[in-house]
Amino acid sequence: MSMVLESQMAQTANTQHGSNAPGRSTGNAQRGAGSSHLGGEFLTFRLGTEEYGIEILKVQEIRSYEPPTRIANAAPFFKGVVNLRGVIVPIVDLRLKFSCDSADYNSFTVVIVLNIRGRVVGAVVDSVSDVLELPGDAVRPAPEINAAVDTSYITGIASVADRMLILMDIESLMSSADMGLIEAAMH
Repeated sequence: MSMVLESQMAQTANTQHGSNAPGRSTGNAQRGAGSSHLGGEFLTFRLGTEEYGIEILKVQEIRSYEPPTRIANAAPFFKGVVNLRGVIVPIVDLRLKFSCDSADYNSFTVVIVLNIRGRVVGAVVDSVSDVLELPGDAVRPAPEINAAVDTSYITGIASVADRMLILMDIESLMSSADMGLIEAAMH
């Protein structure tokens, strides 16, 4: 992981835990209860040719990809498990989950280690791009397309400079029935 990205993540963690600079919002005030699709800070990454973002507070660390220990009869997107400092971490390849054209493993391939409701999960992506702070007015709701396209894990679309960023609800994705990695929240 680049030093710039490490620095941005550390700064984000400090900001999120109360050391706000004047005039800088942590995003928490912008997010209503259950409204994580409004502004905030996001880690951006690539899956194929598309760029995605997830809430930075869900990210524990970023690691280079190492082949995990395979589990028999697992879904193709479930790559296996790794031992991360004594914690057994399930690894999911989001490129396979979202049916990207190819899932090459190269020097840019990384695992985003997530901490979701106390459970540690790894997500394989093509590359990590940046940490961005998005104001609430920069995010638009996910479009209603049709039954053939599942947008339930997309919280919004943001326009950043000359590119589109798909904001993903990684918690909902990881707790979905087909993933089953995190217990669904009790509401």
